[in-house]
Amino acid sequence: MTPIIGIDLGTSNSLCAVFEEGQPKLIPNAHGSVITPSFISISADDRVLVGSAAKETRVTQPERCACVFKRLMGTDRKVEIGGHVFTATEMSSLVLQSLKQDAEAYLGMEVHDAIITVPAYFNDHQRNATKQAGELAGLNVRRIINEPTAAALTYGFHDRQAEKKLIVIDLGGGTFDVTAMEVFEGTLEIISTAGESMLGGEDFTNRILAKVLNSQNLQVEIAEVKHPLLVSRLKQECEAAKCTLARETEARIRIPNLQGELNENAATHTITRDEFLELADPLVKQLARPIAKAVRDSRIAPQDFDSVILVGGATRMEAVRGFIREFFGVEPLCTHNPDEVVALGAAVQAALIQDDRAVEDMVMTDVCPFTLGTEVIKEFGRRQVNGYYLPIIHRNTTIPVSREEVVGTVEPNQREMTINVYQGEGRKVEDNLFLGTMKVTGIPPGPSGKPVHLRFTYDMNGILEVEAFVPETGKKFKTVLTQHAKLTSKSEIDAAVKNLQKLKFYPRDDIKNQHLVRYAERVIGEVSPFQRDDLESSIDYFEQSMASGDPEYFEQAKQNLLTALAALGFCYDEDDQEFQV
Repeated sequence: MTPIIGIDLGTSNSLCAVFEEGQPKLIPNAHGSVITPSFISISADDRVLVGSAAKETRVTQPERCACVFKRLMGTDRKVEIGGHVFTATEMSSLVLQSLKQDAEAYLGMEVHDAIITVPAYFNDHQRNATKQAGELAGLNVRRIINEPTAAALTYGFHDRQAEKKLIVIDLGGGTFDVTAMEVFEGTLEIISTAGESMLGGEDFTNRILAKVLNSQNLQVEIAEVKHPLLVSRLKQECEAAKCTLARETEARIRIPNLQGELNENAATHTITRDEFLELADPLVKQLARPIAKAVRDSRIAPQDFDSVILVGGATRMEAVRGFIREFFGVEPLCTHNPDEVVALGAAVQAALIQDDRAVEDMVMTDVCPFTLGTEVIKEFGRRQVNGYYLPIIHRNTTIPVSREEVVGTVEPNQREMTINVYQGEGRKVEDNLFLGTMKVTGIPPGPSGKPVHLRFTYDMNGILEVEAFVPETGKKFKTVLTQHAKLTSKSEIDAAVKNLQKLKFYPRDDIKNQHLVRYAERVIGEVSPFQRDDLESSIDYFEQSMASGDPEYFEQAKQNLLTALAALGFCYDEDDQEFQV
C-alpha cells in the first residue's frame, strides 16, 4: 500500500512524517534535518531555492527571498521575488513539493497522497488555498486537519488508555490556536477551539527588532526601505536572542552596519529577560481572549483540565509559559518536541485513514471551528433591514452534523427567496465570510411569513450541503458548497454527499409526530387555564426539536411532552394514535 504522508506546513518551518512499523516517524530532508524552513528564494540564474538555502539569502539578498507567506493564504496578495510574482498558494506549493521529494527519497517510492495540517482558526478560503497548494505540488490532499488536533493525536497515540481533559496551546511562527478536548478509551473528542491567525513567534521577534532599531534612532518602516540588509541581518540576530532568552536571563544582539555586515567591533545591544517580558506583554495579553473563549465554550473550568499541552516553537518563551502557568494553575506539559508533534500527529491521522492495525482502537472526532449560517432581514418597527446573520450550525458543534432552521418570506406574494450562506461569528453578514448562494423558487402566493425550512449538513471533509424545503408544495432545493472542501475528485465529493444523507433526521415528516402535535393542541382546550402555559411550553419545545434535526434533542423533547400529558391525566398510545384519559 502506498503510504500517505503527514505534513505540517508551518509559517516558519515545515515538517513531514510517515506512519511505518507501527509508529509515526519524521522524514529528514536532503540536508539530514527533519525541519525545513518555510522560505523560498530565486537565485540570480532563476533557480528556485527552498528551505535552509533560501533562508540564508534573506540576510544577503532579501529582495530575492520570501517567508511568513502562510499569513497571506486565502488572500489575493502577491509577492515579488527576484523579478517573479507569486501568490501565497504558489509559494506554499514550492515548500510542499520539496517535502514531497524528500519523502520520496526517504521511502524509495513515489508519494501521491498527503494529510496537511492548518491552524484550527483558518477560515475556509485559507483551507482551500492550502488544498490548492498541495495539488500544485502534485499531491492528492486526502484531508486537512487542525494543528492542535494533530498534536493531540500524537499524545493520544502514546497514551491512548488515559482518561483526561486536555487543552492544547499552539503558538507557532505566525498563528495561535487553542483547542480543548477529552480523551477516553482511545477516543479523542474535540470540544472547542479558538485562535488568532495573525499572532505568532514572528511578532515577538519584531518587538525586539523595533526596540533595537529605536535604540539606534531608526524606525522599522523607514529602515526596511532605506537599509534592507541592515534590517534582515539584525532580525536574524533578534531571532537568536529570543531563543537565547528562553534559556538564559539575558542575550546580546550584535548590530550590523548599513550593508548588513557584522564587524569584529560591531556595537551590541543587551536585552534582559525582564525587558523582553515587558516588550512581549501586549502580545501575551492577546493570547488571553482565544484561550478564554475556548475554555468558555468547553464548559470546563481552567483548573479542571488535567493537562495543558504546549505546541509550536514559540511556546518555549518564558513569557508565554508563565502566562499559561498562571491562567491554568498547572505546569504546562511538553513531553514531545513542540516543533515536531503536529507532523507526527498528521502521520497518525494518515494511519487512521488507512485503517492501520496499530491505531485500530483509536477514534477521533472534530468540531466546526466557525459558525455557519444565512443572511436574514430583521424588522424594526415598520422598517425592514437586511444584512443580519442567522446561525444554523454553531461553532464548536461536533461534526459531521445536520441542523435546520425555519425562515420565512418578508413580502406578500413573494414567490422566490435567495439563500446567502456565510461563515463567521459576526452579528451582521458583512463581518462574516461569504461561502455561496442558492435560489428557492415556486413559493405559493400569500401573506408574508410563508415558511421555508433551511437545513445545513456539514462533514469532516468540509462538504456543506444546503437544502431548502417548502412545506406547502413539498419542493426541495439543494446545493453543495465545495469551494472549501478538502477533497479533490468529483467521485470523492459525490461519495461524501451520499454519506451526508445518513446524517439527516426528519421527524417533522413522520405522520405520528404530526398527529402527536395535533392531539396535544386539542388537549390545551380541555385543561385548566392554570395548566395551559406549561403544556404549551412542552408543545413548543417539541416543535423546535422536530426542526432541529438532532435525534437526541428530539427524543428528549418528545418524552417531555408525553410526560406533561400524562401528568394532566392523558396517556398517548402511539399505535392507536389516540389519547386515553
